[in-house]
Amino acid sequence: MGLMLLDTPSLYFRAFFGVPESVTAPDGTPVNAVRGLIDMIARLVTDRGPDRLVCCMDADWRPQFRVAALPSYKAHRVAADGGDQVPDTLGPQLPLIDAVLDAAGLARLGVPGYEADDVIGTLTARAGAPVDIVTGDRDLFQLVDDRVPVHVLYTARGVRNLQVMGEQEVAAKYGIPGRGYADYATLRGDPSDGLPGVPGVGDKTAATLITRFGSVEDVLAALDAGRTDGFPPGSRAKLAAAREYLAAAGTVVRVVTDITGPALDDLDDRLPATPRDPAALSALAEKWGLDGPVTRLRSALSRGSERSGP
Repeated sequence: MGLMLLDTPSLYFRAFFGVPESVTAPDGTPVNAVRGLIDMIARLVTDRGPDRLVCCMDADWRPQFRVAALPSYKAHRVAADGGDQVPDTLGPQLPLIDAVLDAAGLARLGVPGYEADDVIGTLTARAGAPVDIVTGDRDLFQLVDDRVPVHVLYTARGVRNLQVMGEQEVAAKYGIPGRGYADYATLRGDPSDGLPGVPGVGDKTAATLITRFGSVEDVLAALDAGRTDGFPPGSRAKLAAAREYLAAAGTVVRVVTDITGPALDDLDDRLPATPRDPAALSALAEKWGLDGPVTRLRSALSRGSERSGP
């Protein structure tokens, strides 16, 4: 029950690499990402029973406000045309994913200038109710909150074997306060996003600093105050040398939680019992060889409606 937010790009990339490209439409076009994503959603609805669901999208995979703060942000992923390096056989499947989600009646939301993570952060902040965030991206661990609760359903082991991450699980895995992941990641860095971290500060030192001081801001305040207690040996000089990076990195690492606009205000995130456009969904299924996944999705939506009641 409650609200489920899908980090849709994370899921369709996982589907693309997890389902063979030999899975094609009748005309030979690869549809492995589409099939995999539809089956993931059907499985999540069946197993977790949300009554609200949003497929969150990247309207901007590398927002300018993050690049301005830290030019290295995702710079290694920029293609020759300036876009993201999407595999050649995945790109053509993305419009089909949109079409299937829309015909099924699943809420789909991307906001110009923001990543899916920011949409997720904003919808989580607005929810005021239990939230399950489905992603393979550890960055979203920063949103866990046992008070609401907000959990991340982490897909590293697959949708059938989700790791449910709350504050206790994050604390146990990384040795940090449960809601301290963003500060921990800022110090440690993340090469996959072009986030360098503080040179010479690894997982253990980052965890020690966040545990002792609470946040990057508090670490810097302790440096400014001339404190020497609480700093692992050698870390003060490394942190002082990285002040410029630390001042900018928060803008990159922290997801936005206060996007505004009519797209959010008018969002209907109720899980549909039946497809919004059954004829269009059937036509897409027939043209692209998606009968099996679409049938499973229809069945999952119907069962979800029966569970949630009128």
